[in-house]
Amino acid sequence: MLRRQARLRREYLYRKSVEDKQKSIQAKKDQLKKCLEGNIPIHGDLRKEALALQKRIEFEDKGPDRAAVIGGLSGGANTLNSQDDEYRFAGVEDPKIMITTSREPSARLKMFVKELRLIFPNSQRMNRGGYEMSQLMHACRANDVTDFIVVHEHRGVPDSLVICHLPYGPTASFTLSGVVMRHDIPDIGPMTEQYPHLVFHNFKSDLGLRTMSILKYLFPVPKTDSKRVITFANNDDYISFRQHTYKKAGKDIDLTEIGPRFQMKLYEIKLGTLEALDAADTEWALRPYMNTAGKRRFMSDDDGWQEEE
Repeated sequence: MLRRQARLRREYLYRKSVEDKQKSIQAKKDQLKKCLEGNIPIHGDLRKEALALQKRIEFEDKGPDRAAVIGGLSGGANTLNSQDDEYRFAGVEDPKIMITTSREPSARLKMFVKELRLIFPNSQRMNRGGYEMSQLMHACRANDVTDFIVVHEHRGVPDSLVICHLPYGPTASFTLSGVVMRHDIPDIGPMTEQYPHLVFHNFKSDLGLRTMSILKYLFPVPKTDSKRVITFANNDDYISFRQHTYKKAGKDIDLTEIGPRFQMKLYEIKLGTLEALDAADTEWALRPYMNTAGKRRFMSDDDGWQEEE
């Protein structure tokens, strides 16, 4: 079993390295094509290989365009790189999620994890106990778990959410703020366990689409008559989570919030799993100087709360 996992991991890393090489060649071809079409001098770095690249343009460039039209190399993810290759079965097989906490959780963190279990269909809650992360990852892979979620806290307040896609990654880390649990709202009513419809608002950049795919594939495909809606709304890189049920009253639609509510902010994406994060490549990370860049947004350049006219 371990040798098989090591072999599959090597194959995955090899595919990724090959596609990174192809991506760099494609970038050079795009730059050369732009120079030829605009009748501008070719950049000095490209002059030695310009003729070879021009020949490759004639024979190769129709292939990637055709693959993008068909649906990409990654099936359900509809992407052209192996970073999202893990989501190739999305929409075909329902995700299987395991949720746990940091060690020695408080009572409020336990309540929050119970509510998370109700948010994600096909999820199970597990007491952390004294298990090491490598033991948990091995057990999850053996039982075909697709995603592993860890929630951390600070003085009883949930402050971090880590989503690890199995078996190879990626691992996305979010900070949590403004957590309001269902337990804090009186007379909120029962929670439905229908598969939810998903609303993603203002995820427009490459990083935004990447984050959207990580969150989207935590949920199975809903039925058309499902009355449950989950919203992820991005504004200034803060993702607001809301959950509602709706019912039709004549021509009107009544929305009822069923909680919980919180805000998430992405601070890191690693191309690996939790037990080997130190050795994994960093796809994106929030650096300290980024906070001082005036009005800089990473998931979308638009204002999330601006109304469309």
